Amino acid sequence: MKKSTKLFAILGSLVIAVSLFAGCSKSDKKTINVLNYGENIAEGLIKEFEEEYDVKVNYKTFDEMETMYMEVTSGKTDWDAVLVADHMADRMIQEGLLQKINKDNIPNLKEMSENDMGQPYDPNNEYTVPYMNGTIGIVYNKDLVDEEVDSWDILWNEKYKKQIFILDSMRDSIGAAAKYLGYSLNTTDEKELKDIESALLKQKELILTKGADNVMDIMRNGEAAVAMIWSGEGLNLADEYDNLEYIIPKEGADYWLDSWAIPANAKDKETAEKFINFVSGKDNAYKIAEEIGYTTPNKLAMEEQPEEVRNNEGAYMPKEIMDKCEVYTYLPQDKLKLYEEVWMNVYAD
Repeated sequence: MKKSTKLFAILGSLVIAVSLFAGCSKSDKKTINVLNYGENIAEGLIKEFEEEYDVKVNYKTFDEMETMYMEVTSGKTDWDAVLVADHMADRMIQEGLLQKINKDNIPNLKEMSENDMGQPYDPNNEYTVPYMNGTIGIVYNKDLVDEEVDSWDILWNEKYKKQIFILDSMRDSIGAAAKYLGYSLNTTDEKELKDIESALLKQKELILTKGADNVMDIMRNGEAAVAMIWSGEGLNLADEYDNLEYIIPKEGADYWLDSWAIPANAKDKETAEKFINFVSGKDNAYKIAEEIGYTTPNKLAMEEQPEEVRNNEGAYMPKEIMDKCEVYTYLPQDKLKLYEEVWMNVYAD
């Protein structure tokens, strides 16, 4: 916004004095650097934390986990709290990039669901605090699909040729094929990966397209009968349109978990822990889940959600499906190469 030239001239003599005063004030205030996914926190919560703890939060967002990793490892900024996906937490713990949290400073950890605690990469939650979770499942158009949908096999059903959308994501699409075949979505067995490659080649002949951000528009417009989708988007579509339904396949799916962690080179661990505890408490976890549309790991917040949300099996899964879900684990380069070979053999063109 442009300032009035006249006003600027009148106030010009005050600028230096005010700036110096403000500078002194800011130097006394603690500052932490926080790195989060874009659009991944309820509006106003950062300001509430700043006011409650008299802290300045330098808040930055990212779109991809690899971007977050590069931010942390570049050394350009000393990040105090960062959001990490399951496979990235696994990697960063192995590489010594995260430090152990002081659980005494995060009492809200006890409010977390048992499903989200004790993941294989952090069995004692020494490094991570659950923040948001969800699945990758299927959304389908009931105007175009007249059968029960409960399995990944619909993404291979020739009846819906050129009406199938898949995510343009190596790990997610290979993972869905693995579950379809009854394998772990973290498999590194070369025979199983060959089977997955064959399945993806068959599927390739059936799909309308693959993508990511365009999936919601495609389903809204009735351009596809069925699509792979993230649970938040799938549940939102089902809520907005009576002809759309989101399900988690009976074979299980990727159950992703995003958590807060503290980098090894953080400058203010204690304040970072206050921030993590603040956003993890029942009331704030409820606000975040309601605004973002994803499910919360805070079991007390979940209990406060409307009945149609907490009893929605596409949001909070029954145990028999939850037990078949998996989180992604980190694949070292030699194993990742196996996945890359499968993906290139299918989609090199």
